Amino acid sequence: MKLVKAYIRHRKTEDVYNALRKNGFCCMTLVDCEGTGQYSDRENEHFSEKYPFADAYRVIKLEVLVEASSVNQVVSLIRESGRTGYRGDGLIIVSPVDNVYKIRTDEEGVKFI
Repeated sequence: MKLVKAYIRHRKTEDVYNALRKNGFCCMTLVDCEGTGQYSDRENEHFSEKYPFADAYRVIKLEVLVEASSVNQVVSLIRESGRTGYRGDGLIIVSPVDNVYKIRTDEEGVKFI
């Protein structure tokens, strides 16, 4: 299994979410957060109320756990639906997942999707 983590523009969240859902990827986590860095959207930076020492911009962190065979499809869907063509479109990170445990049932190696 792989964990696909994407940092996308706030205004592209619905497009990315719908593209993933339409293609059978139902289960994901969306987190509203702030980011900084060289890949930021400089025109939309603001002084963060939470982190007054940082020039920040709003991003959505999307996480989706998928079988390794689905990684390329998920990455393509996020790229296509999340792209505006301007600086600050975001990043996609793919990490290996050693195991998954279901809290309620103690099931290990959960199969889903």
